[in-house]
Amino acid sequence: MTKKVLIVDDEPNIVISLEYLMKKEGFEVAVAGDGEAALQKVASFAPDLVLLDVMMPKKSGYEVCAALRGDPAQAATKIIMLTAKGRDTEVAKGLAMGADAYVTKPFSTKDLVAQVKAMLGA
Repeated sequence: MTKKVLIVDDEPNIVISLEYLMKKEGFEVAVAGDGEAALQKVASFAPDLVLLDVMMPKKSGYEVCAALRGDPAQAATKIIMLTAKGRDTEVAKGLAMGADAYVTKPFSTKDLVAQVKAMLGA
């Protein structure tokens, strides 16, 4: 069964590049451009993993992460937070809110793909 990845970022260039990478690796991909759209997309797409930007319009990645972790139906969804905010306090906050991993931008696409595959057992 094909694993599903939801990419949530308000930066079109990052979305395009991540979407290409994930599709190339054989994942089914959906995209959301802000936090509210992300929560709607999770409900309809049921991703196995969410690549989640922190700083976005409408709802932050932290808010989306907390909402997913608070929903029993989504509690098993893997979350990798992607952000330019790499200070220890932000990393700690993301992990405390339930993110499975925290990747700072700029990141190695090769490393990110390896991390996604490892999390999904692909």
